[in-house]
Amino acid sequence: MLSLDELEFTGSELNRPECVLATRSGHLYTADARGGVAVTYPDGRSRLLAHRTESPWLLPNGIALMPDGTFLLTHLGDVSGGVFQLDGHGELTPFLEEVDGVALPPTNFVGRDHAGGIWITVSTRHHPRHQAARADVADGFIVRVDEHGARIAAEGLGYTNECVVDPTRKYLYVNETFTRRVSRFKLDKNGTLSGQETVTEFGPADFPDGLTFDSAGDLWVTCIISNRLIRVAPDGGQQVFLEDCDHENMAIVEERYQAGCLQGADFDRVKPKVLRNISSLAFGGPDLRTAWLGCLRGASLATFRSPSAGLIPAHFDFVPTWLDQLASMPSSPS
Repeated sequence: MLSLDELEFTGSELNRPECVLATRSGHLYTADARGGVAVTYPDGRSRLLAHRTESPWLLPNGIALMPDGTFLLTHLGDVSGGVFQLDGHGELTPFLEEVDGVALPPTNFVGRDHAGGIWITVSTRHHPRHQAARADVADGFIVRVDEHGARIAAEGLGYTNECVVDPTRKYLYVNETFTRRVSRFKLDKNGTLSGQETVTEFGPADFPDGLTFDSAGDLWVTCIISNRLIRVAPDGGQQVFLEDCDHENMAIVEERYQAGCLQGADFDRVKPKVLRNISSLAFGGPDLRTAWLGCLRGASLATFRSPSAGLIPAHFDFVPTWLDQLASMPSSPS
């Protein structure tokens, strides 16, 4: 298991960097609660690309880098959701606000696969969202957007979080945070999902949030509350690779979860030593063996060297044309 002493940190003045993306050029991109995307340059400087407005309303949670250098951002609002497209000038336009004529609730994740398909997750239709932080609630769903339009690809999920296509491109894997499992669906060439099955289930205070594959076919899962990074083998076996646990308060959170009364404030109850509610992982670097951890509470990104290389993400070679211009701007206030 990796020691906390082996972690390094990069980036500065980040605000809720829940989702992190890495590219071959060495640039890191993170969702930023100030209404946009933070760019961390190879020298460690961070700059904010945000929606130009005097009254920020967008709460980005998931982000996806597109071939044209724009970003898709999910809006995890208190009541409203949707996916929006942000360009290098800070202009924001709607990408998807409804499916089948129904407005999207607060929206968790967006990702682009190698075939160009867009995957979007909505964790729950409950309001407020903490009402779905229970093992017996399963109203989350996955949306697929492609040349045929937008459609619900799967539903009835237990707080749908990040999802990713596997190395064979025959399955879509998804975290169900509050039913504490990874599920997968068969994926056909038309982007249709079928045959849901459980890959692995997690124990007390391990709530899976982010997931990504390495080149060996193992799945790396970040767990909020426990601050654990768990490596999942193809057969579902688990290895804790990194952890920063507050066992006393984790026990309190687990008790509240079992009683069905977990709330957002309980996420702040746990006080780890170093990590700040890790929520995602990205592999990058020249050999794809440098890993960065997104988080819900930190202002920088923890990073470490991985024993295995990551799977090349679809956005790995995308380079926005506005990077140099943004780099010359002063850093934004927190």
